[in-house]
Amino acid sequence: MNPFDFIKNAQSIKEQLAKVQDELKVLQVTGSAGGNIVRVTINGQFQVVSVDLDPIAVDPRDVPMLQDLIVAASRDAYSRMLELNKERLGPMLGGLNIPGMGM
Repeated sequence: MNPFDFIKNAQSIKEQLAKVQDELKVLQVTGSAGGNIVRVTINGQFQVVSVDLDPIAVDPRDVPMLQDLIVAASRDAYSRMLELNKERLGPMLGGLNIPGMGM
């Protein structure tokens, strides 16, 4: 991409970016682990919205396994939201590598 074209279109890109960011705020994705035994839902701001546990996952004798499943489901949700961000913002950013965007 020509840097001069980028500067020229900066305002348009800024408006498009703001619109997409507003859209991402209301989106939610769910990650899962253990065959959907544990599900973690996050919003577009990468905040945990809910944690759903199948009762079978709650075994007082194996709390470390449940903790691992929650971490794995959270990572899955985070990865899904990064991919969604990449899909929505990628074309607008013209291949720029923005830290934290996984692009």
